[in-house]
Amino acid sequence: MEINTIGVCGAGTMGRGIALTAALAGFNTRLFDLQPAALEKAKGQLQKELNRSIEKGKLTEALAAQALASIAFTDEIDQCLAEIFIEAIVEQPEPKIALFNQLAELNHSDCIFASNTSSLSITQMAKSIQHPERVIGLHFFNPATLMKLVEVVTTPFTTPVVQQTAWKLMQAFQKTPVLCIDSPGFIVNRVARPFYIESLRLVEEEKASMAQIDRIMTGAGFKMGPFALMDLIGNDINFAVSCSVYEQLGKPERLRPSPLQQRLVQTGKWGQKSGEGYYQYKSA
Repeated sequence: MEINTIGVCGAGTMGRGIALTAALAGFNTRLFDLQPAALEKAKGQLQKELNRSIEKGKLTEALAAQALASIAFTDEIDQCLAEIFIEAIVEQPEPKIALFNQLAELNHSDCIFASNTSSLSITQMAKSIQHPERVIGLHFFNPATLMKLVEVVTTPFTTPVVQQTAWKLMQAFQKTPVLCIDSPGFIVNRVARPFYIESLRLVEEEKASMAQIDRIMTGAGFKMGPFALMDLIGNDINFAVSCSVYEQLGKPERLRPSPLQQRLVQTGKWGQKSGEGYYQYKSA
């Protein structure tokens, strides 16, 4: 299946990163968000990211301008016409299902619907979406423009053509696609839960400080310690994933979400994007 235009839904951190990745790969891209203010912010953030790439010698000014010009920003769903849509909206199944069903009414019968969810069941969502055989997961990692790994998540409904098209598209994005069958947390977030949760428990039990744990883990070869990484990802997102995996696996004690992280989420200390998480940041 030939892909010419890519629709990205949600102009937050992940959405705009995916949109820029698509544009840099040479695709016409439509970035949709219901909030005009979010689209304006996305334009500014993308320009800043492109300027940094120019300063570092990774992009020429011409290529950066071409990439930005390839992205059409819209808050009107009627303008969302594409061969594939990648959603990165709120991490709740109902809005994702409603969005894809709206898009199914507007687009041709071969259109693919890909969710960037990090923890929700693609299979369960597909059951409520028109043409479930065209639903797949494309789980990018933050920052989407830099992180190479993308989990390509299939369901019992996903057709081979949709799987192959998504796989080849990720290769065109110069990503490293990894195929996985839909299951709680997919691969990465399933494996990563103990990394975060045990680190949080060490702090809760006053066995070590956050800074100590981060220093030890980076000293052991990790690029980032768990607390710095959770602040980068966003504690709201990280906690939601922990809760989702915990629930879907039958609430095993070893995966019980952290009360410490829950308090941070409830008080708006989400990490870098809010200016404060486990650490303080100069600006949100």
